[in-house]
Amino acid sequence: MISSIFRQKIYPFLLSSYQWYLRTPVRSLDEAYKAAQQIKAIEDEHFNGNKIDLNSTKYSRSVIDYFESDLKKQLKIIRMRLTEFNASRFFLSESNEGVAKEFDIEYPQISLILEKLKFIDDVKGKYTRNDDFHSNHLRNKDNSLTIIPSSSNQLKQQNFSTQKLDNVKPQSKTDTTGVLPRSIFNTFSRLQVELDPNAEQDVVRNFRNTQRRTIISVRFLLLLIIVPILTHQLSKAVMVGPIVERYFERHSEKAAFFLNYEMEEEALLELQKFEEKIKFENLLSNIDPLSSEQMEKEVKRKAHEIAEEFRSNSSNAIKNVFADILSVITFTWLLLISKREIAVLKDFFDHIVYGLSDSAKAFIIILFTDIFVGFHSPHGWEVILDGISRHWGLPANHDFIFLFIATFPVILDTIFKYWIFRYLNRISPSAVATYHNMNE
Repeated sequence: MISSIFRQKIYPFLLSSYQWYLRTPVRSLDEAYKAAQQIKAIEDEHFNGNKIDLNSTKYSRSVIDYFESDLKKQLKIIRMRLTEFNASRFFLSESNEGVAKEFDIEYPQISLILEKLKFIDDVKGKYTRNDDFHSNHLRNKDNSLTIIPSSSNQLKQQNFSTQKLDNVKPQSKTDTTGVLPRSIFNTFSRLQVELDPNAEQDVVRNFRNTQRRTIISVRFLLLLIIVPILTHQLSKAVMVGPIVERYFERHSEKAAFFLNYEMEEEALLELQKFEEKIKFENLLSNIDPLSSEQMEKEVKRKAHEIAEEFRSNSSNAIKNVFADILSVITFTWLLLISKREIAVLKDFFDHIVYGLSDSAKAFIIILFTDIFVGFHSPHGWEVILDGISRHWGLPANHDFIFLFIATFPVILDTIFKYWIFRYLNRISPSAVATYHNMNE
């Protein structure tokens, strides 16, 4: 019986799996080659055989986004299939190749394999760590940290300048001193830009780069917020919730209603207030007072309601622990797979922060420091820590809370002051001076 089942079901499955394993190198190489051909087809049809230009002004933004998504998809297929090809070739031996011939599996000639690999490398090499999207968003990253417009007009001039003006390196004070005022040379440079026949295309290209950076940054921020929240809610309702509810149904004794002593004390206090309220109303009422049996019945009913309420709170706290763990894992996974988006987001924040006036920068710094490390911040930290302990069903350790409030805001204040002294003072000294004047 067992041998017949093995011959009829298990053996054919194992045989087909082994044949699929033997065909893996050929299949992986063909899929990577087809993906490279699709990229090449886009280049030949829409970009005259050149590299896909994601900053081209020939097409609209929607068309460029379509080309970008298709390019990313095909490059991902190429990377995955080449990895699969190399791994399968590493584990295949000469005996496997001999068995492959018995199953009519023919491997292509070495010349054909090398030809396909060369074609794939030629196509992929154009976009490896050097694609237009990545370079155009990050090439002025260093300049954005050093060339800071002192007013909104200068910021507009910087945003609508050409690449040559964007790539100007900061000079020392001895180099900036000349016979004629520097503004005269800046005026001639601006006139040269305005008379340049390609100035309009440069303005459109710069605007599209800024627009794309903003869209990608806002989209990535929404993903960082929405995806962990959805993961928390879905895992809590679909995966973690049923398991915890089943556990509480099987363990319905008193120990399952309260996760810590604070919950039990809160329930007893609530029941005690209810009992005192019944006695008080009983004394004030003009009707016949309740008997001791009736009062005991009311108190017992309220005790069951309170127990059910705290059972729900305890169950919800346990669900929150596991759901938060899954949310943190999801958030970390998003950060790990989104290195390019993180670089674009950092560049986006750099342009926003350095585009603010000095008074706005000082206002934001004072606002954040007063909230997190100011005189009234200990009350806020206490509320936050107490809310976190309730969220996870933990007893509020007041000694830990007081120790945290006594140390963490001080450390945070030191970090803020060091950042202002070491970083902001070098980047924007006028903002630091405005901060000190406002803070006084």
